[in-house]
Amino acid sequence: MAWMGAAAVITNPAGEVLLVKHTYGKCNWEIPGGAGEEGESPVDTAIREVWEETGLAVVALHLTGWYYDRELGGVHFAFRCEPQEGADRARPDGAEVSECRFWRPEALPRPISDFTVMRIRDALAGSHFPLPTVLGPRQWLE
Repeated sequence: MAWMGAAAVITNPAGEVLLVKHTYGKCNWEIPGGAGEEGESPVDTAIREVWEETGLAVVALHLTGWYYDRELGGVHFAFRCEPQEGADRARPDGAEVSECRFWRPEALPRPISDFTVMRIRDALAGSHFPLPTVLGPRQWLE
């Protein structure tokens, strides 16, 4: 497996989902997230990507799904996250993201991928797994 990605499903008190609009490709709407960096855990990837794309500091509550992407040859993780500060302060980074906005789950904007919709539905349906355990160097027992 050569690739790992992670993203965050963040809702406001009205139950709307935070989406970001990309400035590249199809200029699609997406939950905040992206590819992991060398040595980065999936949780850290999601938290970093949210910060980079929206300026929000978040905490991961739990894993809502993990998905194998045959085309990219890797795994993508989705986490339910909540802002440490007010989610109404989300702002686009201006480079990769042109807009940040909350949407009702039954009225998501277009263009949007089926994968994005799947991760939102899984999270809002209550899919709930513990956060991954980060392992350090092995300790050998003699």
